[in-house]
Order: sequence, then structure tokens, then C-alpha cells
Amino acid sequence: MGSESEARVKFCVEDEFEDMLPKMAEKLGGEGLIKELCNGFNLLMDKDKGVITFESLKCSSSLLGLQDLRDDELMNMLKEGDYDGDGALNQMEFCVLMFRLSPELMMESEALLDQALQQEFESDIC
Repeated sequence: MGSESEARVKFCVEDEFEDMLPKMAEKLGGEGLIKELCNGFNLLMDKDKGVITFESLKCSSSLLGLQDLRDDELMNMLKEGDYDGDGALNQMEFCVLMFRLSPELMMESEALLDQALQQEFESDIC
């Protein structure tokens, strides 16, 4: 991402919006959180293509409070999560991006992964 665009997107994500994913996870549990992320994906996706495209993101940017972002900034948001390089976000890419944008959930996920790896390591030793 370009430094100015990256700074504006980070400003929007970090300063204007409270990170609600940890609260949602606590309230809804893991399955409920994934269901809500899927609902969010469905809200933003292009209904004909089944993915979030630049056009579908631009049309729904006001739902996210991002109506003031320029086209290049919206495109950079897509690129940030577009792992397969097709220019759009599928449901898995969207969910991974949402977790990546939530520092608290990332820390919790890392802690759970570390714990699971430690348990696996200890069971291999015995």
C-alpha cells in the first residue's frame, strides 16, 4: 500500500472505528462470529460474481463509513486481502482480512495457536 493511502486506511480503521470483533467474539462465540462475518461478506459482495469487487465495495462504502475514501484507497483495501491475486475478495479472504485488521483477535489467535502447538509438542515427547 502507498504510505498516504495506508495511513488514511489505518486512520479509518484504528481511530474512527472501535474494533468490535473481540466484543462480537465474546458475545457470539466462535461460530456466531464467523456467521456474522459471512453476513458482512454477503452485504458487500457483488451478487452476480459472489465476491467483493472494487465496484461492490465502492457502492457499499457508505455502509462502512468509508464514503470519503478515494478510489485508489478502496482498491488498496481490496489488494490488502486479495491472496489469490484475482482483484476481488472471496469469503475466506474477507474473513482473514477482518481478523488481520483486529489486533486483539490476532493476539488471542496467536496465543491459542501457541498453546495448541505446545500441547502437541508435549504429547510428542511423552
